[in-house]
Amino acid sequence: MARRVFSLALITGLALLLAGCGLFRRAERPAWRAQADKACFAEKRITKSPYIQPASAIDGPGICGLDTPLKVTALADGAVAFNATQTLDCPMTAALEDWLRDVVQPIAMARFGQPVTQIDSMGAYACRAIDGHRSHRLSEHSFGNAVDIGAFHFADGRRLTIEKGWTRGDAQQMAFLREVQAGACTIFTTVLAPGSDANHHNHIHLDLAMHGQTSSGPRRICKPLPSPQLLPAPQRRDGLPEAPDIDDDIDVAQAGAPNLPSRTAMTLDTALPPVPMTRPQAPLARSAALREPVLLPPLPLPSAPLPPPRPITRGYLRADGVFVPDNVQDATATLRPRR
Repeated sequence: MARRVFSLALITGLALLLAGCGLFRRAERPAWRAQADKACFAEKRITKSPYIQPASAIDGPGICGLDTPLKVTALADGAVAFNATQTLDCPMTAALEDWLRDVVQPIAMARFGQPVTQIDSMGAYACRAIDGHRSHRLSEHSFGNAVDIGAFHFADGRRLTIEKGWTRGDAQQMAFLREVQAGACTIFTTVLAPGSDANHHNHIHLDLAMHGQTSSGPRRICKPLPSPQLLPAPQRRDGLPEAPDIDDDIDVAQAGAPNLPSRTAMTLDTALPPVPMTRPQAPLARSAALREPVLLPPLPLPSAPLPPPRPITRGYLRADGVFVPDNVQDATATLRPRR
């Protein structure tokens, strides 16, 4: 009897000790997610409406979920519908509104003389790992911080899909898709389009993941890299050298990869130069001068060789968002590097 009491006491003591060390604690979402969400609401970056409605908190499984999710059925106060209700956080919803207003609609009017009226999404919130492997980190979809764009609908009834338009569309369609992708690279921190890998052959992935900071602001992953003419020059905030490119995980779509990916879609976008356009100055809904498509011919291919790509540095991000190269010993790291 004494042995049993002693054994029970020993097991209980060990359990309390391990619990005190945090081994039995439930994992928690990184604090920056809640902070970004609260700041978004405090700054009133989104307006609740019949198209953007708050929903009950999503808690789990694991650290998946959102504290203050939004059910989004349309953007631009209902002018641009989604094909299905999207569960998103506040920052992602606000970024989509900005992208639609400042990038997508002006380019749609300049290219086609028609505004976008619907966006087809291939997925928003979903608790899953980046590529389905349990050992890999969770996708930004797991926090309502990502969306996959599959197609755009226009006021005249046409539908432009990413899968066909990116490599098989006419000059205006291909230019439109590349320009909205380039514009997304200035708003979102991750933008993955056809050509980034086989899994993104049919959509553009957008998210607001934290990839760390650089001398010109948040580090952004934009693949394939748009033509330099489509991207603004980075404005450095300090005298530090340019941040290295790092080999980061790719967020995979729910739709999965094709069996035979298009070889054309997997090439870098260096063969298609930007097509010049004039953006409308009047409000989109009232612009009479741009109701006819602006059919502009593509420019001739550039003769100057492209600069060689910068070397990629492998490493990982600490919990506080600091990038640590593989060859650097970091005593404060809480995440182990994975090759």
